[in-house]
Amino acid sequence: MTAAVRTGRIYDAPQTGDGRRVLVDRVWPRGLRKDAARFDEWLREVAPSTELRHWYGHQPERFAEFRRRYVAELAAPERREALDHLRELAEGGPVTLLTATRDLEHSQAAVLAEEITA
Repeated sequence: MTAAVRTGRIYDAPQTGDGRRVLVDRVWPRGLRKDAARFDEWLREVAPSTELRHWYGHQPERFAEFRRRYVAELAAPERREALDHLRELAEGGPVTLLTATRDLEHSQAAVLAEEITA
């Protein structure tokens, strides 16, 4: 059975079929009040390191290298545990990985979605 994993922006309203909504950013989304955020879990441990995030800078031309480096980071024990948790959630039903990033296609959420469903 293939896990139903989608990506979305934390700023967007929940959609039918989102299932569990998991924020996968390391830092709190800018301009969003905590009492207004609609998500089930914040899993910081699965986010890219600060160093990698700064290097990438959401430049699409760096995405392939970002993906390679990020997947390598996901092999670290604490990140592997968080990734396994996401897989378990996905086995139980739909999961939406949330990020503040505008470009979902070139985000850590997209990489995580691929890793979960691989």
